[in-house]
Amino acid sequence: MKNKSIIYGVLAGILSITGACTKLDENAYSQLLTDNFYNNKTEVLSAVLRPYTHANAWVTPSGQDGWWRLAELSGDQLAWPTKGRHGEDGGKWKRLHYHSWTVDEGGLNQAWVLMNWGMGLCNDPIENIEKRDIGQMGITQAEKDAYIAELKLLRAFHYLKLMDLFGNIPVVTKVGIPERPETMPRKEVFNFIESEIKTNIDKAPKLSRAMVGRISQAAGYAMLVELYLNAEVWTGTPRWDDCIAAANKIISGEAGAQNGVMALDPNITDQFKTTNDLSKEAIFSIAYNYSIANFQPSWPAEFYHFKQQQIYGGGRNGNDGIVVVPGVFTTYEDADLRKREWLLEGPMFQFVDPTKPVLASEEYNGSQLVFVDNIRKNKTGSTVSNMSEGEENSGVRFNKYKLGNQFPGPGGVPAVDVNYNNGDWNIYRLTMIYFAKAEAIMRKNGGVATAEAVQLINDCKKRAFTEANFASRAYTTTTLTLDELLAERGREFIFEGMRRDDLIRFGKFTSASWWDHTPSAATKALYPIPLRQLTLNTNLKQNPGYN
Repeated sequence: MKNKSIIYGVLAGILSITGACTKLDENAYSQLLTDNFYNNKTEVLSAVLRPYTHANAWVTPSGQDGWWRLAELSGDQLAWPTKGRHGEDGGKWKRLHYHSWTVDEGGLNQAWVLMNWGMGLCNDPIENIEKRDIGQMGITQAEKDAYIAELKLLRAFHYLKLMDLFGNIPVVTKVGIPERPETMPRKEVFNFIESEIKTNIDKAPKLSRAMVGRISQAAGYAMLVELYLNAEVWTGTPRWDDCIAAANKIISGEAGAQNGVMALDPNITDQFKTTNDLSKEAIFSIAYNYSIANFQPSWPAEFYHFKQQQIYGGGRNGNDGIVVVPGVFTTYEDADLRKREWLLEGPMFQFVDPTKPVLASEEYNGSQLVFVDNIRKNKTGSTVSNMSEGEENSGVRFNKYKLGNQFPGPGGVPAVDVNYNNGDWNIYRLTMIYFAKAEAIMRKNGGVATAEAVQLINDCKKRAFTEANFASRAYTTTTLTLDELLAERGREFIFEGMRRDDLIRFGKFTSASWWDHTPSAATKALYPIPLRQLTLNTNLKQNPGYN
């Protein structure tokens, strides 16, 4: 993991200088580093890498209100219910779940500011590197061109995700200019993003070990896959052929690979363990190296119970927050390896001594902690199930990514994980590209699967079953319908930030019911421009349905 260590040795310096991404300055379009900072290659590289550390705050489940929370907690798989005395939080999670958010939500404003701040952290080094002589910066012309291309692709990624949530947004490419940018129609934002990617993709480095945790050509094509997969929703015009073409660039390995060759990993754990930077299907991730840079994943705060460290033999607990919506657990067959590998259900035992139970600390204080596939006050015998009726053990839990263990298991097995806290969070992985290509093929074919589409999905799905079990579960052109594809996407990509877009693309986000959620207005397919931003910038226009 030499390359990852080098990158995060640099990041350690950045983090010590800049601190965490928690100060939410309102002047989001004007975020910058310093004009007197590009005096050698180390300083240049620090500026190039700075937006990546910030992206952790908004694109992953980080403990902050960013893109990830808005993308997942409004869908049909995950929720943050009130559990006893914890989790009410002013009703913000309920409003996300029920699609009853308002224009003055603090969480929406925080997401807007975090994401635009990240965009500003791209604009600043783009401007500074472009205007400086290579000799002054101690880099070659090839390095200068590659850094600029990488940053412009990363800026396009920010705009892609902002457009995803808010639709009609301003586009700013110079720090603080204009001071109050005007709203741009979603279709024009789409065109800007597409143009930026296509103009810069060949100038960026191909994916390799040196590009772990950074935007490369492969990441650029993955962005195009996402752009074209959702083009009909985002612009009104389908782009299925373009989606397939971009996917092929990745699948063929033409855009590079993080570990030798681009290929699906042989099992369902390689993408999510503490050494997942060795995954062959990784395309773009938020990379962590706690041992080098003291930069660790933030998601335990979102998912972990107050006693979670005992379950995993680690040092981290959480806020007992996000759980799986009741019933999602049963959509996985018992033979599906993902059901037990990625989800946590049932009685919990201590990692260091599995003969001892993990004891609960709230409603079931002193009794064994048992995660259940329901959200209701079981202790009182209640059958009422909704976002207000949870207990500390309510809901099946997240088990997809692994932090590793700080303490050895019984008899020293397993040993202490030397990569504890070092696992990366995938933004794009090859499985996503296979699924996108298969869907594009089916959409082109009137929603009917072809042999190629079936093969793409089966190549991914077969890893979730033993060889003996998979034969009867392989899809055919008859059984792989669009509805089944949506269901399989849910099983495969749970927790990965894709569910809201999937439901919108399949026409179910505002029209379907799940658990205690009922259909909402069609305009809820977009979030409102936050009221705070409309007040600060009178050139912004509110989205339909929120005036």
